[in-house]
Amino acid sequence: ISYRHLSIVIISYGEVPGGSEGQGHILQRFPEKDWEDNPFPQGIELFCQPNGWQLVPERERPSFFVSVLTDINSERHYCACFTFWEGLDNPLKAEASEVDEDEVPGLVQPAQVFAPKSLVLVSRLDHTEVFRNCLGLIYTVHVDSLSVPLETVIGNLLTCVIPVAGGSQRTITLGAGDRQVIQTPINDSLPVSGSSVAHLFRQLGIVNVLYLFCAALTEHKILFLSSSYQRLTDACRALLAIMFPLKYSFTYVPILPGKLLEVLSTPTPFIIGVNSFFRSETQELLDVIIADLDGGTVTIPECVHISLLPDPLLQQTQTALSMVLDPELEIADHAFPPSSTQPSTLKIQDKEIRAVFLWLFGQLFHGYRWCLHIIRIHPEPVIRFHKAAFLGQRALTEDDFLMKVLDGMAFAGFISERGPPYRPTDLFDDLIANQVERIRQEECSPHKVMNHIKELAEQLFKNENPYPAVAMHKVQQPAESPGHNDPKNLAIFPPLDDVTVQLFIDHAAAKLKTAPPVVKAELNGMVPSGPPLGDIVDRHGHVLANSARRLEVVRNCITYIFDNKMLEAKKLMPAVLRALKGRAARVCLTQELNQHVLQNRAVLDDQQFDYIVRMMNCTLQDCSHMDEHGIAAILLPLVTAFCRKLGAGITQFAYCCVQEHVVWTNMQFWEAMFYSDVQNHIRALYLEADGGEQSTALASEQSRLWPTLSKEQQSERVQKEESTVFSQAIHYANRMSYLLLPLDTSKNRLLNRSGIGDVESVSNSYVTNSIAGSMAESYDTESGFEDAESSDVANSVVRFINRFVDKVCNESGVTNEHLKALHTMIPDIVQMHIETLDAVHRESKRLPPIQKPKLLRPILLAGEELVMDGMRVHLISDGREEATGALGGPPLLPAEGAIFLTTYRLIFKGTPNDPLVGEQVVTRSFPIASLTKEKRISVSLSMDQFIQEGLQLRSCTFQLLKIAFDEEVASDLAEVFRKHMHKLRYPQHVQGTFAFTVGQSGKTLVEHKTKDKNQSIKTLSKNLVKSAKRTIGRQYVTRKKYSPPTWENRSSLQSELDEDELSVSEELDQGSLTLSSTIRSSDRQTMSNVVERACCRDYQRLGLGTLSNSLTRSKNEPFRISTVNRMYTVCRSYPGLLIVPQSIPDSTIQRISRCYRQNRFPVVCWRSSRTKAVLLRSAGLHAKGVVGFFKSPNAPSAGTTHTKRKWGSIRGSGRLSAYNPEVGNRLSCKESPQPNGGPSEALFLRQQRAYLYIIGDKTQLKVTDSFQQWEVVPIEVCDVRQVKNSFKKLMKACVPSSATSEPSMTFHRCLEESEWMCLLHRVLQVSVLVVELLDTGSSVMVSLEDGWDVTTQVVSLVQLLSDPYYRTFDGFRLLVEKEWLSFGHRFSHRGAQTLASQSSGFTPVFLQFLDCVHQIHLQFPMEFEFSQYYLKFLAYHYVSNRFRTFLLDSDYERIELGEPFLRSTDKGRMWDYIDRLNKKTPIFFNYMFSPEDEEVLRPYSFISNLKVWDFYTEETLSEGPSYDWELVQRGRQERLAEEVPDKPDTTTPKSQRHIVWPCYDSRSRVVPDSITKLLQSLEAELGLPPEKWKDTWDKIKANQRTESKLENRVRNAGQPEPSNQRIPPSSGVGSSINLAMDRETSTTSTPVAGRPSTSTLYSQFQSTESENRSFEGILYKKGALLKPWKPRWFVLDKTKHQLRYYETRQDKECKGVIELAEVESVIPGTPTMGAPKNIEEKAFFDLKTTKRVYNFCAQDSPNAQLWMDSIQSCLSDA
Repeated sequence: ISYRHLSIVIISYGEVPGGSEGQGHILQRFPEKDWEDNPFPQGIELFCQPNGWQLVPERERPSFFVSVLTDINSERHYCACFTFWEGLDNPLKAEASEVDEDEVPGLVQPAQVFAPKSLVLVSRLDHTEVFRNCLGLIYTVHVDSLSVPLETVIGNLLTCVIPVAGGSQRTITLGAGDRQVIQTPINDSLPVSGSSVAHLFRQLGIVNVLYLFCAALTEHKILFLSSSYQRLTDACRALLAIMFPLKYSFTYVPILPGKLLEVLSTPTPFIIGVNSFFRSETQELLDVIIADLDGGTVTIPECVHISLLPDPLLQQTQTALSMVLDPELEIADHAFPPSSTQPSTLKIQDKEIRAVFLWLFGQLFHGYRWCLHIIRIHPEPVIRFHKAAFLGQRALTEDDFLMKVLDGMAFAGFISERGPPYRPTDLFDDLIANQVERIRQEECSPHKVMNHIKELAEQLFKNENPYPAVAMHKVQQPAESPGHNDPKNLAIFPPLDDVTVQLFIDHAAAKLKTAPPVVKAELNGMVPSGPPLGDIVDRHGHVLANSARRLEVVRNCITYIFDNKMLEAKKLMPAVLRALKGRAARVCLTQELNQHVLQNRAVLDDQQFDYIVRMMNCTLQDCSHMDEHGIAAILLPLVTAFCRKLGAGITQFAYCCVQEHVVWTNMQFWEAMFYSDVQNHIRALYLEADGGEQSTALASEQSRLWPTLSKEQQSERVQKEESTVFSQAIHYANRMSYLLLPLDTSKNRLLNRSGIGDVESVSNSYVTNSIAGSMAESYDTESGFEDAESSDVANSVVRFINRFVDKVCNESGVTNEHLKALHTMIPDIVQMHIETLDAVHRESKRLPPIQKPKLLRPILLAGEELVMDGMRVHLISDGREEATGALGGPPLLPAEGAIFLTTYRLIFKGTPNDPLVGEQVVTRSFPIASLTKEKRISVSLSMDQFIQEGLQLRSCTFQLLKIAFDEEVASDLAEVFRKHMHKLRYPQHVQGTFAFTVGQSGKTLVEHKTKDKNQSIKTLSKNLVKSAKRTIGRQYVTRKKYSPPTWENRSSLQSELDEDELSVSEELDQGSLTLSSTIRSSDRQTMSNVVERACCRDYQRLGLGTLSNSLTRSKNEPFRISTVNRMYTVCRSYPGLLIVPQSIPDSTIQRISRCYRQNRFPVVCWRSSRTKAVLLRSAGLHAKGVVGFFKSPNAPSAGTTHTKRKWGSIRGSGRLSAYNPEVGNRLSCKESPQPNGGPSEALFLRQQRAYLYIIGDKTQLKVTDSFQQWEVVPIEVCDVRQVKNSFKKLMKACVPSSATSEPSMTFHRCLEESEWMCLLHRVLQVSVLVVELLDTGSSVMVSLEDGWDVTTQVVSLVQLLSDPYYRTFDGFRLLVEKEWLSFGHRFSHRGAQTLASQSSGFTPVFLQFLDCVHQIHLQFPMEFEFSQYYLKFLAYHYVSNRFRTFLLDSDYERIELGEPFLRSTDKGRMWDYIDRLNKKTPIFFNYMFSPEDEEVLRPYSFISNLKVWDFYTEETLSEGPSYDWELVQRGRQERLAEEVPDKPDTTTPKSQRHIVWPCYDSRSRVVPDSITKLLQSLEAELGLPPEKWKDTWDKIKANQRTESKLENRVRNAGQPEPSNQRIPPSSGVGSSINLAMDRETSTTSTPVAGRPSTSTLYSQFQSTESENRSFEGILYKKGALLKPWKPRWFVLDKTKHQLRYYETRQDKECKGVIELAEVESVIPGTPTMGAPKNIEEKAFFDLKTTKRVYNFCAQDSPNAQLWMDSIQSCLSDA
């Protein structure tokens, strides 16, 4: 038993010369000299008065607290300070009399002041209560002047002997009639907490203390504040107590004196307590967690992130704590609560809380002993902890908290203290060893957990209070007499007699020497390990579905490889690589491979080697750098075992091919591997037979025997162990050089991530080509000194191995001689290995290279040129599952091929990696101008290639290219690729876009095929930049500043530019330009005419005025064409010619325009031919200012209102609008009187209808005028930002970047969150409302935002719905040209087409409009001349920049650009292209087009009626997007040419079946609709070229019309005709109908006259027998046996592939069906009995089916021949 001695110090107040504060002086200390085992702590004076030594005017009560000081050996000294106050004459009083009178009047100094004096007891033990009593007794003896001399009391106190631990109790007396019992804890490893933990929880609460607990364990800085010193000490003690079994090893100062506050800015973690007096000084600490004990708060700064306990544990701990602290919570709601549920007493509660934390650590650390590596047993055990294995087996590698704890100092101390296998054990060891199973079973039931915690608490309590019954304290306290505080009564504390005290001490020391020594044996024992970790994980580990099957696949594949069944292995390979994602499969692989290694060697042939390496790479690639599952550890011996012979005496091992994994560069991995191997070898030393004994048990046994061995035996064992470690170190130096030295050491190529190489190479990428030298210290790679270069690689590897060797040898006690020997060996090992590798490298070059797929060339458009030739990449699958084979179909992705960057597109072309679909070609491309987001990604493929980096490119044409560059692509090339892409995506000026530059660039291609061995990065990048500048020379690249030359001379000018002076030319300030400054006057007229052509044509058609005689026309026409904006001076974004009311002069217009945003004043854009109501458009009003509206001076009849309109200027009077509330309510979705969202009739039939409705923005319009008969309908419009964000979300929903199984990320959920459908609904709803208003005869003005986004959408849709003309090709083109192009929708700005608009982002306002048209098209398929494909074509090309049509923001800008824009080449104009294409093929034509006269469409606009446009979701990987028609056609011709075999194959009939794959084939082409099919067969029959399809079509329609008229005459006499028809769902390209011609072309059509409107037709469509009559007529058919021949009406149906017959032609009930699939042959027949007379013999024919033979007879022989041919052709078609 060791004893701890006490020291006593008496400290008093002393003056500091010239200072305001005093300081403490030690008056006396006993003993005078330090005890041997207990040096006296320095600086104790500061800690007695932490707030500083100060005099006070009134005597304060004595105080007591315990400070803790830590000495240089990390030993803690407990200083119990007892402070009382003694009177002094006031020194300031004396000074004040000498000072001048006028100094500070009014401050009366007291005559007497009080100075503090402290009695301090210093001890190594923490017995707070005992110290308080002892010091209190000394004070009482002094104050109450008891008869006992103070020297005796102090002498007795100093000579008390207190044991450290052991559960003894000692009674002490100081000789003043007192006695105290001291109990020592049974086991001193458990902390003593009293009731401090319970107090801490009461002060701060459960969550706050848990935060502090986690912060302390993860090494954050913690500061306690309180106004009580004792509470600070208790709180710090409590925090340390709940950290048990971990010990806090950083700065620990429970009470910090004010003078030492700068300690708080130390960079290391700490737990410090500070008096609240200094609160303000603690405010600016940015990284300190402050716990205010008095206020009960914990403040965590923003920059501090505390990792909390892993999830189920945190919840369980909180529950257990609340059950301890607040047991009533659980039964608070019970109807009959039990009578007593008080929490335990504080002392017991304290232990219960500590038990919860002990239980928590039991959960966290169980099984830790199975991850200990014992690397030395003698002379004393050396133990290391295998962190990665522990985390891996607990499945907690991702857990931040546990990672930090295991890396922390406290845990390192824990391992060194508790690691040894032979030592005394305590409560925690018992918990880990014997109760883990119990904890695991009970963790889900809180009451069982509670019982366990109570048991633990009992043990903790017993440890602290071994004799709870004995608690006798008899100590006198000072008497509280009336005159007690009277200063005169108190004497000064007397100086004590040193000699007397020293005598006591000497006397006691002599006594101790003579006393017999007390020996208490240390109870060392073997520490049990508890259950191993493996069992525990299986419950938490996520077992992969169907894992047994996967393991079987892995085993089979390996068996095939070693049995040389390579074809079988190749088939299984993709499945194996997929299976290796799972841990079980990876472990299985290593076990299987182990079985094929004989005597550490397995020689394979090339293909076997290749497959084994691929599998190893795949396995390693999913291992993290920690290798928590130990996969890399098991593979390490295997990579040095598998090899192949390259030549005479040259062998290549697998390690050459598996180096590129991050795990090999992780020092911790090598250490763990080394220690694990050393442990096995040390174990082999002491185990004769390889028993199953655990290493810790073995070590424990050896430690127990050690003292019994002789010196020779001991030194022999030490030497054996040391040489074992040494030999392993040599072995590992070799292993590390294998895995760190690259095969081609001349290349300076080395893995350089965590740790290899030193600080000079901080690059975090590893380079796999000869261009870069990331590891080289000298970058002079052109000098050709290969030896110097390879030595750089060698040096860094040597440095890495040296660091490793130093660390492990020092830790495992290798002698210095051996260490030096190692350091001399390592360079030789590395050099030898480099020489071996050189030979291997030479030979491996001679191997035939692995066949990579040939790079396929893409087909380019005329004028499209390559900017960068194909770079080999892998196309990775994104979130769309169709192509991966997950939804059935073949796995087309990932695919290997090349990415091409052209002036127009980004193209990937390649073949799938899966060998079973390797024949197919995969193409994915999109226009470069549609790129919306580019993001770098790092991709790892489950293949032997290890991919450097990747890019994810997203396009607004709903494409996603997720590519990973192949290893052969230099990383700087990838960078050059990105730069080129950016330059092409955002040209300086619109003239840099493909539509202008097509075919103009010089033929400069960025070359990157040849790689010059000694070419440095610098020269390469220089060349690249030069060629890049040449390639993108078209862009606005200028020498500082120059006026842009004409476009023809641009290319010659580029060559003169100095390459290093690239600068962006400033855009010409548009404000300073008028049109005349940029165009010659002679051109001006023609250009204006060109641009305004569209508008004028439409105005004339609508009867709104003609340009020719607009100035001389009569005044009685209501509108005129105004030329006020001819020079674009009034409004820059309007067309030059505008329709305004006749009565308004141009001067008024110029005034009015200022009230509107962007000067976009109201103009007429459409007039209803029936009601003569007009549609106007304008921008919203400026927030303040004059409101320009229509004003009618008198109210004439409705017919003439339009003629008498005038522009008025009405001040915004701010009156509330009197508009009819229903209109606004409808738009805010409050009620929908009509099912389609149309307005209720009642509203529009009311007496007083307004002549003009103004659709305005809710925020803007607050004006009305009840007399003027116009009314404002305020609505909420969607902001452009909303559209932008919604579109981003829509793209992510339709083309997700990665597959996810989260329920919140499903397609429909994402679609809903994007709110795209809501936006469509809103636009359609407003449009339908305006249509209704116009239809009832009211005019409408749409006046929203700036008048160029939502306004344009609404106005265009209104015209489309109201006027059938706009639903034809010409009309729709006119509509877009007029409303979108002329009226200045900002295409360039919204599409972010140039560098200037890059920041504004992509906003698809036009796409939204097209989507709305698509929704209307779906609801009214017979009303549109164009097909859905036409809309998709526009949607694709309005962002593609292939045509000039959609470039720039207004007519003004287009004219300003001048001749290049307007040069009417076919290439630049989209409409011309569509016209040409439409003449060639019916791809844009809607076969169902059958318009009603003057039909106004009112579509449903509810979200439930809207469909997701398939433009967003469809994909054709076989050919890429089908909107560049020439490319698709050429691609198809090439594919057909390839499919035609060289020799006709006569043996087997070629099947006409074709498997159609989703997302690969174009369904509409492979399965065309019946009309397309019909057209093709007609063209074939009539011998017409396909180009003439329109003539053929018109001819058929005309014939059908006349035929149907004739038929109806006949039929009307008979039965009524059926009016049922069926509209099948639309199919993409080609047409919108799969079956049946439209109404007019079908043979059973109703008469044209008096048709019901289309809307009623739509409701009638039901599915009946669809009449598909390819051939029909009357045939005689022979009945069954003894039945006569009968005439029947036969119908041959090609589509359904059957021959049907009816009683008569009119009959609807089919009598019978012959399935053509069963027909075997059609042959001429002979007449039989009962056949019709007078018919020639050749008219008979027989139809033989599998079941029977049918006999037929036609009218004559040609007819019979026709029937036979028709049936035959049907059969061959199948």
